[in-house]
Amino acid sequence: MRRVELWRFQVPMDAGVVLRDRRLKTRDGLLVRLTDGDKQGCGEISPLPGFSAETLEEAQNVAQAWLQTWQTGHNDELPEMPSVAFGLSCALAEISGELPQQADYRAAPLCTGDPDELFAMLAAIPGEKIAKVKVGLYEAVRDGMVVNLLLEAIPDLRLRLDANRGWTPLKAQQFAKYVNPDFRPRIAFIEEPCKTREQSREFARETGIAIAWDESLREPDFEFAAEPGLSAVVIKPTLTGSLAKVRQQVEQAHALGLTAVISSSIESSLGLTQLARIAAWLTPQTLPGLDTLSLMQAQLVREWPNSPLPCWSLESLERVL
Repeated sequence: MRRVELWRFQVPMDAGVVLRDRRLKTRDGLLVRLTDGDKQGCGEISPLPGFSAETLEEAQNVAQAWLQTWQTGHNDELPEMPSVAFGLSCALAEISGELPQQADYRAAPLCTGDPDELFAMLAAIPGEKIAKVKVGLYEAVRDGMVVNLLLEAIPDLRLRLDANRGWTPLKAQQFAKYVNPDFRPRIAFIEEPCKTREQSREFARETGIAIAWDESLREPDFEFAAEPGLSAVVIKPTLTGSLAKVRQQVEQAHALGLTAVISSSIESSLGLTQLARIAAWLTPQTLPGLDTLSLMQAQLVREWPNSPLPCWSLESLERVL
């Protein structure tokens, strides 16, 4: 016998979280639980404002329609809507056992705040030192100086940079000018430095700094291809779609010799723990980009190891189905 349950959540965010010029005060989404006989599976449906094409209301309507059909015993295909397809596919994968329990809870820490605290935090990272820096929010010259300072101060550090297409070609060049050419190989990649793919390719050619595709993966004309200067693709499952589609993209990237990085879209702790399992399963040799729980003020249902945040139970959420 099948049973479906759907809850809506709203987790307060830390002050100052800004996404594409909008302040994100709460992270809103849905948690789904499917029961099939004696097996259960959970998933999170959390469109990311400013990045997802669908709204939470649209996702809820599509999810409810699919859940009611599934409950009657039909195995309808998953919806096309990415956040809904991802959340439902995770719940189904837990029921079937397709999603392994083993998880990769390592995360590339996001470098923000006081430089002295950053140096201490980065120096304490055991093993491979990889960290992430958001660039493109401030002056490009400042970004270049900060990146250069970090790479100079910690010789075994490698950085992943994310520009979210924030730079014109001129600003990208201003950034590169302030990064010592000897340090540039330790920039693992910059995600989409410029406003167009061709501008980003030109930046890689001129500076020798590797790039990664992120937003491009979700554009209709995108095709996986090995290119000079391209080292990685960043896959955000909530924005991508079903687990099957995520797995297909990882396999396509690996076949071309590219690094595939599983990355968060600021999911709750439940979604993040599932992403950690997906990373251990599909990209076991690559550090995932999951260091976003610190942006929130609470966890949800499943706890991230060693997080000091309180964890809300399902009973504390608004049940919608």
